[in-house]
Amino acid sequence: MKQKHSRRLIRIFKPQPLRHRPAVTVVIPHYNYGQYLPVAVSSALDQTGVDIEIIIVDDSSTDGSIEVARRLAAQDDRITLVEHPENMRHIRTYNDGLSRATGDYVVLLSADDALTSNSLTRAVALMEAHPEVGLVYGAVEWFRGDLPPVKAGPVWWKIWPGEEWLRRSVRCGRNSIANPEVVMRRSVYEKTGGYDPDFPHAADMYMWLQAASFADVGFVGGSRQAYYRDHGQNMHSTEFAGATDDMTQVRDVYERFFARDGARLPSASRWLERSKRSVAREALLRAALLESTGSSHASAVALREFAQETCPQVVGSGAWRWTGLASRDTGLFGSRRLVRLVEGVRWKIRSRRQAAMGL
Repeated sequence: MKQKHSRRLIRIFKPQPLRHRPAVTVVIPHYNYGQYLPVAVSSALDQTGVDIEIIIVDDSSTDGSIEVARRLAAQDDRITLVEHPENMRHIRTYNDGLSRATGDYVVLLSADDALTSNSLTRAVALMEAHPEVGLVYGAVEWFRGDLPPVKAGPVWWKIWPGEEWLRRSVRCGRNSIANPEVVMRRSVYEKTGGYDPDFPHAADMYMWLQAASFADVGFVGGSRQAYYRDHGQNMHSTEFAGATDDMTQVRDVYERFFARDGARLPSASRWLERSKRSVAREALLRAALLESTGSSHASAVALREFAQETCPQVVGSGAWRWTGLASRDTGLFGSRRLVRLVEGVRWKIRSRRQAAMGL
């Protein structure tokens, strides 16, 4: 008799306390961010129930920030400082720091970001209770200036089977994880091979896909897990100068993943085609936002062309017509004013859903 394939379900759990003190290594890559570094380090130390190791990797700072790093390392024996004699750029710096980790779990924390209090405790508790989970993340708090207070509700855990998380990620057509909120098993990180230098803007996304191909994915709900500093370069302001490059790397990440790491998955070819449609749609939605806000017509046109190249079937779709509407400035309902309003609401809903649900 032919055996039916059964898909494992997404599971929701009540958190369990840690039963011992796992070791966690927090790697903080650092280049000319001395003004932010003390906050990042302090946040990484503000964790109970786990043994923290911090590795600061200074990538040959030129503004005197190295003195800040040296002072922090001298103050606490849990902090190790690695000084690069020459600039190695960010991907090689990430991999250098993580290669030195000794903890059971690893975190990559940019020097201008921060962790929330006990975020590592919450994430590690999930993985300790569920050894099948190799990566855990949660919601982030975007901020400028000083760290804002964050409200914490009742904490809950969600666990996706790896293939289910991949399926939903393909439907997103974008990187749905910021980065500082991620905690990985060191064994899982090592199995991915580290950050891939072929994708300077999307190496983290490639790693998340790799991890989900051989481990389950967890989400800590009800609490912000990290702070992500907004330098005025998010999608609501000026980051679209390189938007096409970023979207191209997202597309290429999916292609690489399904050609290599995910090739064994039963739906690999179908998911790859779906990823192209999703990426094209995402590019068109970003183009519509650009056109409606008047941020960069040239970037919007480039995104539209990229979407057509990535998935020709997108031409004539609702998202395609929507970007055309965004470029018009006449009429009450046929103007970019309407598109700007709708797109503003869309991005807010997406942000809140992602914070609450993970995907």
